[in-house]
Amino acid sequence: MHPYRSILFVPAHKPAWAHKALASGADCIVIDLEDSVPADLKESARATARETLAALRQESSRVGLFVRPNALDTKMAGADLEAVVGPDLTGLFTPKIRNATDVVRWETLIDWFEARNGADGLEMIVPVEMVDAINNAIEIAGASPRVGAMIGPTSEHADIARAVGYRQSREGSETLYLRSRILLACRQFGLHPLTGLWEDLEDLDGLAKFADYGLQLGFRGQILIHPSHVPVVHDVYTPSDDEVAYHEELVETVEKAIADGHGAVRFRGTHVDIAHMEKAKEWLAHARLVRGEG
Repeated sequence: MHPYRSILFVPAHKPAWAHKALASGADCIVIDLEDSVPADLKESARATARETLAALRQESSRVGLFVRPNALDTKMAGADLEAVVGPDLTGLFTPKIRNATDVVRWETLIDWFEARNGADGLEMIVPVEMVDAINNAIEIAGASPRVGAMIGPTSEHADIARAVGYRQSREGSETLYLRSRILLACRQFGLHPLTGLWEDLEDLDGLAKFADYGLQLGFRGQILIHPSHVPVVHDVYTPSDDEVAYHEELVETVEKAIADGHGAVRFRGTHVDIAHMEKAKEWLAHARLVRGEG
């Protein structure tokens, strides 16, 4: 999966919001048919979502376009996918997954509608919003090649807060264990690790600190609910010129040392060796993708 920094949600029945999301520069837009759409608008929202996908794709070939359908247990998921799966779609944001069996159920639906509607290579972003999913994170991550990303859960009011019963703090330490389980599952299977919501729409300084803490843990992007959050999150998750230069110099220094017959060398006052070089190469590969250079 492309290393999206920002995954911005918009309600399916409000297409104008989707165009504002695109204008914000978000890497990825999720058109939501689930929680943000009232029950009496679910059916009409499907048609609106399909039209919005086509319009957004016409405006941008690069943006990730995902849809969050209704959960499998609602029996609306099939109709949702029939309406929205098509060549404009990048993938599905698949809600309420509890275990690997749920992943395979979604995969079967996607296989069917992908073949039926002329789509190809659709990916799944899996939110971890149930206690079962936290406990089964490893098996979920490895259940299907369509799973491209998972979300380490944070939220003050959404499903995971209700399921676990924690009280959200400003720094998010109460979800450290939950998020760490998801992060490790992502690393084991090479998935894109995302962290969850910052729900205070006006506190951009708090958002920046929260995103930076996610980056420190090892996450590479974040779920968003407002366009104003996009530039803040991009600033945190986009490697800077100075960081790129540091890692490039580190690689060059160790490679020269190896050529001179040394496995370790002093670099800017620190000890570095082959392991440091390999980590720097991996970091640079990710940085070039994020910066649009790869």
